[in-house]
Amino acid sequence: MTLVQHLIELRNRLIKASIALLITTALSFAFATYLVDIFAVPIGGRQELQAIDVTENMGVFMRVSLISGVVLAMPVIVYQVLMFMVPGLTREERRYLWFVVPGASILFLVGVLFAYFVMLPVAVPFLTSFLNIPTVPRPSTYFGFVTRLMFWIGLSFETPLILAFLARLGIVTPQMLKKNRKYAIVGIAAIAAAITPTVDPVNMLLVMAPLMVLYEFGVLLSRFTYRQRTGGQRE
Repeated sequence: MTLVQHLIELRNRLIKASIALLITTALSFAFATYLVDIFAVPIGGRQELQAIDVTENMGVFMRVSLISGVVLAMPVIVYQVLMFMVPGLTREERRYLWFVVPGASILFLVGVLFAYFVMLPVAVPFLTSFLNIPTVPRPSTYFGFVTRLMFWIGLSFETPLILAFLARLGIVTPQMLKKNRKYAIVGIAAIAAAITPTVDPVNMLLVMAPLMVLYEFGVLLSRFTYRQRTGGQRE
């Protein structure tokens, strides 16, 4: 494909993913208020927040609807990304997308739930009680913090499936993943430091531990999915 054809393909994939996200975000309007109540539980409920700007509450409603839309649209988004990145898949390899796409969506959801049930109950009390200074968070900052944390944790939980799929394509090997484990640990530490909402080591380890387990799980999966790349005919 020429550069122009690649750009057209990228545009078409982005349009399809955007349409899916637009639809799921619109559907999320119906239950966004309930999600706001759920997301506010770690802070003690909506009554613990104080809005300053006139449009702040509306912005929170839209942000929560968007993160819900991303979760719901994840199967379509993952499919469009994979079809753009690996357009030369054989017919047999395309069948693996039926496992990769729902698997990636489930792992993303598991990551979101991990952030909500494990990370937030530890991070929120630490942040709001630090230095014993009374804190009355704004809805925009609190929900921005919550949705960013859940999104990036959810995205990082895709690691084992990505490694398994790359191994299936012959791009990486189980031996390569094991050999570069020390570099993976450094990368995981850097990712954990970027994602972690606080600077204390406890929260950082809460992020690092599952990511390291997920990496090892990806290495294990790669042993079953790995197939050496051949120069055969593509379909």
